[in-house]
Amino acid sequence: MREHSTRRRFVATVGVLGAGTLAGCLGTSDGESTTTDDGMDGTTTTDDGMDGSTTTDGDDMGMEPTDPDAAERVAVDRFSDDAGTLLTRSANPDLPGPDEAIDFDRKPFWHQGLGPDGEIVQYYHFDVQPLAPAPIYVFLREGEDAPVDDQLNVVGVKPGDDGYNDFWQVHRVTVPEGYEANAITSVDAIDAGDYPVEATSTLVNCPIVPEGSTAEKRVGDGATGLTRGWYDGKVLSYFNFTEAPLEVTKDIVPLSPIYVAFNTNPGEDGGGPQTGFLTEDGSSQNHNVVASLPGDDDYSPFWLVNVYDNADFDSVSDLASAKESNVLAQGAANVNCPLVAVE
Repeated sequence: MREHSTRRRFVATVGVLGAGTLAGCLGTSDGESTTTDDGMDGTTTTDDGMDGSTTTDGDDMGMEPTDPDAAERVAVDRFSDDAGTLLTRSANPDLPGPDEAIDFDRKPFWHQGLGPDGEIVQYYHFDVQPLAPAPIYVFLREGEDAPVDDQLNVVGVKPGDDGYNDFWQVHRVTVPEGYEANAITSVDAIDAGDYPVEATSTLVNCPIVPEGSTAEKRVGDGATGLTRGWYDGKVLSYFNFTEAPLEVTKDIVPLSPIYVAFNTNPGEDGGGPQTGFLTEDGSSQNHNVVASLPGDDDYSPFWLVNVYDNADFDSVSDLASAKESNVLAQGAANVNCPLVAVE
């Protein structure tokens, strides 16, 4: 369950120092062909093997495929009070409206910070997420190793639903040999069919967003287009961030630390995350320091936020100096901020 306790814990943690809110998977793509090696694009597979499972004959399924192009779309709102924690329309009315396309290459969704050795890094800000990943379902016909061509992946939650998470644990569903793509379009249909389902260790970072949303930055040659999936018989869209492979660790999304400073410290009058990140004069460069980069064994885009005293801003230039700063709050929030550039 998402159980908005994640939000309450963050507010309570920062509230000790001052009130505020922190300002900073592939099926069929929306008009773009994308391929990864995690089995999320309907054309390739993960490294997780399926053992020999048996299913009912395809003639017994009694389901007709649904054309995604003709299906109703899901309305998505990432900034409602149910969906958001640090980015909510009630706190910031300038955020995009319900189901309005979001340009993540604009503030407050994009930031420029520092890497462990002082590298210039850029990252998107997708808000607080719970520790437990949500399941995403990939379909394979019995006896085959690759996902069913043209089948959209299926999810059971969207932003604002209990249990939603941008981070998804891949579940492999074995369907009969005669299965037709997109005959299954909901978690209820998976459950009703009693198909073999295997939870893999593969984790993907796929934030669900309104149709037409854009986020053009990626590390390397990662695809930037939207991917379509099924939710309760309707179509939705999501990004896929593939800057590094991820795996579920003890049933949770792995974390990596980030050290941040705000314009006004928590505990001071009106201070805290709602004042925004402190930046260099006339620049978008902040001194938020991430502890790992794509390619590092311990990299994760899921950041454990530690808040340091902004009086130390000028002296913080890398991970070592961030650790030596006066840390005002440890573990204030867990935020999805995939790195999209490293210089």
